[in-house]
Amino acid sequence: MMINRLIFLILLLFAAPLAAQQSTAVMSSLGYSVIDKQRYQSGYLFNTAGHPRIHLVTLNWPPYVSEELCNFGWAMELAVTVLTHQGYQVFVEFLPWARAVSYAETGKADILFPEYFIEESAPSDIYPNLFRRELLALSEAIPGGKVGLFKRRGEDTRYDGTLMSLKDAQIGVVRSYQNTPEFDALMDSHYFRKLEVLDDLQLAHVLAEKRVNLIIGDPTVIHHAIDNASLPYTEKASLHESIEFIQPELRINDLYFALSKRKPDWHLLMEKINLSLTHLRQHGELQRIIDSPAVSCRLSEGP
Repeated sequence: MMINRLIFLILLLFAAPLAAQQSTAVMSSLGYSVIDKQRYQSGYLFNTAGHPRIHLVTLNWPPYVSEELCNFGWAMELAVTVLTHQGYQVFVEFLPWARAVSYAETGKADILFPEYFIEESAPSDIYPNLFRRELLALSEAIPGGKVGLFKRRGEDTRYDGTLMSLKDAQIGVVRSYQNTPEFDALMDSHYFRKLEVLDDLQLAHVLAEKRVNLIIGDPTVIHHAIDNASLPYTEKASLHESIEFIQPELRINDLYFALSKRKPDWHLLMEKINLSLTHLRQHGELQRIIDSPAVSCRLSEGP
């Protein structure tokens, strides 16, 4: 009996790497959709056979990531592909962004994704005496999107192309969002006044309603939020027409996995994430995932 068990264990040791290689091949060519997904607690579980479990927190930020997108958006497809590629089971929760940030900074979650670059001087909203980079580590960069200022259409603004021209201006921002390093540094030093809102749709509203002089955000996200809001068509059209993106953008922002340094094995997790990103980039899968169309599940729902 002991010999049979020993033989079984030896075969299992040889079979595991082969299974991992086969899984890697499937993942690199097809993405996470081939991995089982199920509702679990307050979120979703991917690759239930994987180990160990990684807890990832994110937000509804379409068209990059959203529960209302049939594939959860390309950012989520990428995140789950990267992690299951390394054999992890993945538990994903969609949270308001400020709460997602707090989960990662306090170590309640392993990963915050997608995150913009965090400058060394960015203060934590959770720990008043600490910087965010003391709590979070950033992965290799992933191509993201534009970030810039919006104004009310047809109105003049004192903005002359430099942020220094905005002293004491009232600017709408989404709470706990990173924007650009220069903008965030000026905001943290109270160079201009900020009005914090909960999401990108509220940003558009506070600008149109003349509660702020300008707002800052990703134009793709803001216009997508308006398009998919529970509003009459005429109100959506009016909101689109009321705001105008100021060209050129302030920055093209890359995206990052932000790993909680409160987790003991974050260095190993970071190494594996970066290895998967390199693998996907070299095989053309990273760009394929980024170029995936954002399809709303509501379009395919029955009556």
